[in-house]
Amino acid sequence: MKKQKIFSYQFQNNLNEYNFFVNKTNFYAFNGLINNNNNNQSFLYGPIKSGKSFLSQIWLKKNKAIKLNNNFEELVKKNSNILIDDLRKFNEENIFHIVNNCILNDLKILITSDKKINQIYFRFNDLSSRLKTFANYEIKHPDDEMLLTILTKLLVDKQFIIHTKDIFEYILRRVDRSYEGIYNVVNKLDLISLEKKRQLTIPLIKEIL
Repeated sequence: MKKQKIFSYQFQNNLNEYNFFVNKTNFYAFNGLINNNNNNQSFLYGPIKSGKSFLSQIWLKKNKAIKLNNNFEELVKKNSNILIDDLRKFNEENIFHIVNNCILNDLKILITSDKKINQIYFRFNDLSSRLKTFANYEIKHPDDEMLLTILTKLLVDKQFIIHTKDIFEYILRRVDRSYEGIYNVVNKLDLISLEKKRQLTIPLIKEIL
């Protein structure tokens, strides 16, 4: 049987605080980063796919910051607030110099990671010492409310038509109860439903769970 050709559609998120779902798993992080202007040096950590990049982009816009990419030389010359999204992607010594520049010039800096500072192995010990002085904000593992919210949003983004709430309950009882687990199962459902030209049903879900 010939498979249905699959097209990849990208759905855009409106990156502002009104579209970031806040509950007890992320309230402290959201409130501390978006509503509190007292901390210039902040470290945000949480599981993969937990919304760190979304929240950090809201912070970036709010603080007119610049994101570190391949622009280290530019950043150390500018007096701008800085976002470093995913600490372990970048050179530690470069991050150390950026941090020092922000502290010396009273600039704001936000660094994100999927691990706590004391869970990260640093080759550059001076960076570890600096980061331990930062205000720490955590996005916790998802609770039932967060899992259902993410699942609902992802299914809507993929344009699934849901005929019964039993589908949500069936998925959540069987899926890996993590942010990444929810993303993975929805992507698999999207692929198989397109290939087989079938709507989302429990029998279809059983094929991957």
